[in-house]
Amino acid sequence: MLVQQQKIQFSPYSSLYDLIVPKDNMLRKINELIDFSFIYDELLNKYCANNGRTAESPVRMFKYLLLKTIYTVSDVDVVERSRFDMSFKYFLEMAPEEDVINSSSLTKFRKLRLKDTDLLNLLIGKTVSIAIEKGIVRSKSIIVDATHTLSRSNPFSAIEVLRERSKLLRKTVYLFDDQWKERMPEKNNTNELEKELTYCKELEKVIEKEQALSSIPAVKEKLNLLKETIEDTQENFTLSKDTDAKTGHKSADSSFFGYKTHLAMTEERIITAAVVTSGEKGDGPELPKLLEISQENGIDVDTIIGDGAYTGKENLKLTREQNIKVVARLNVTIAQGARKDEDKFDYNKDADRFVCPAGHMAIRKAVQGKKNVGKNKVDTYYFDVEK
Repeated sequence: MLVQQQKIQFSPYSSLYDLIVPKDNMLRKINELIDFSFIYDELLNKYCANNGRTAESPVRMFKYLLLKTIYTVSDVDVVERSRFDMSFKYFLEMAPEEDVINSSSLTKFRKLRLKDTDLLNLLIGKTVSIAIEKGIVRSKSIIVDATHTLSRSNPFSAIEVLRERSKLLRKTVYLFDDQWKERMPEKNNTNELEKELTYCKELEKVIEKEQALSSIPAVKEKLNLLKETIEDTQENFTLSKDTDAKTGHKSADSSFFGYKTHLAMTEERIITAAVVTSGEKGDGPELPKLLEISQENGIDVDTIIGDGAYTGKENLKLTREQNIKVVARLNVTIAQGARKDEDKFDYNKDADRFVCPAGHMAIRKAVQGKKNVGKNKVDTYYFDVEK
């Protein structure tokens, strides 16, 4: 059950914050700059209004996650640190003497309460509004581009995270006792996720057995982070398969399995819009959405800067209607021609190939026709009909 009206904390010790947390503290500045009530409004429908025990404030829980991200710590450690770190307590709007939550509540919040919420665009919109209010955004231009994002079903992305976290743990241990190099379990040198998980579990057990070592705060913090990563990886690996992810192409010869994140940002490098699509989608068709979201977030756009993928006929028509300049090299493959809308073939500018509606990329491209013989040359793309 979520309490509709938040309680105001009164404490005889509140004046301690003015003595201990300096005015230029980053967390104090964030608290003074941002009104986080929009988080409460966004997550209100995730809670029951009249059943169950009283829930922790979603604003405070979100702030816990923000601290967790800023300082790269586990759920257990961010909660433990908020027990004694006064800057954390100030940021979380707790009374100095107030007790902390159970770390399992934070784990449940980030895994369950944030599902099906458009937090990405919500946070981008809030960031842009603050930037405009503070006079940071002055330009009327947006820069558009797309980045590749691996799927959570792709084992290599999970392996990279596990290896990074286990490496951090080992390095921290060596700072206190370099003789541990001889006692560490043998590393996994393959790209098999299950073997990497087995190695990380062995590493965790070996260090936990030595209480004198595992009780050192720096070691304990990295150990808890590795534990959490193992649990999250196991849960995603065994319980979910990413059916929305598809194979995209970085070039004609290289591919990746996952998504594309399409971004728009101002010249001041403030992100104004983000759209996530499956990996096989082209960059150009997402321009109308990026432009619309940027305008909804308060950006008065008069110029769009991008590469040739954004110079398709429909994009040029849209920007002409809105009197927006497009600064990009024209790509004759998509800027000209008379393709039917129902074809829905996407152009991949990285591979210089078309991708069919099923997500398969052309296997080769051929230029037909002769120079100076009446008609223009024709680009012909060949697909594997067996796929």
